[in-house]
Amino acid sequence: MQDDICTAARFYAGRAGENTARLLRHRLHAFWPHTGNDRILGLGYTLPFLQLWTRPDGAPCISARMDTPVTRDAPPFTPEGMRDCLVAEDRLPFPDLSFDRVLLVHALEITQRPDALVRSVWKVMKDHGRLLLVVPNRAGWWAHSDGTPFGQGEPFSARQIARRLSQAFLRAERHDGALFMPPPGAGHRRPGALAETAGHMLLPQLGGVFVIEAVKDVYSGVPALSAPALIRAPRRIYEPG
Repeated sequence: MQDDICTAARFYAGRAGENTARLLRHRLHAFWPHTGNDRILGLGYTLPFLQLWTRPDGAPCISARMDTPVTRDAPPFTPEGMRDCLVAEDRLPFPDLSFDRVLLVHALEITQRPDALVRSVWKVMKDHGRLLLVVPNRAGWWAHSDGTPFGQGEPFSARQIARRLSQAFLRAERHDGALFMPPPGAGHRRPGALAETAGHMLLPQLGGVFVIEAVKDVYSGVPALSAPALIRAPRRIYEPG
């Protein structure tokens, strides 16, 4: 039922979601401290995180919320310098080679067509573009908490993520863990930043989520398409000005 699903918009509108976003932003910023005027696409539900790189005088960040029960809800407002739209998960309405960087949060674990999603991302990334992927850790607490959007869909192991990226011609270069404190509703006090620091130093493999940075591998060629995928319906193109 729709009412049983913890949507991303509802979660991040609350205090627990604000704290979660703050901790995860800290980890994402460590991967991409400087992006210059790079064009950035956030896919899934990335509005709480794109603000790290949004500048009114810079290239626009595009928030593309996927049309799924978890991610389709619109935020109450969109920050200046950011654009927001709703997209189909397997047919992104952007020209090929449009973006220098792509951020995926609340995306891969909830899509019904993960291979098509990653293939679409590969197409809109520029040559040698960079992907920053956040997915629930199958061995972590957060993947089993229905009270957060990270508890929706299918979590992953580190090996599964590495294999899927490799099959999509994306070369993983760095990985890390984040969200080491128990999720909301777990019955524990959450020391927040202290738990993040300790977990990151002592048990990085047990974070609630994996954070992986990958680079588009242009030397591997265009990803092979299955026969049904070769028959492509027309798509509307959105030009990120």
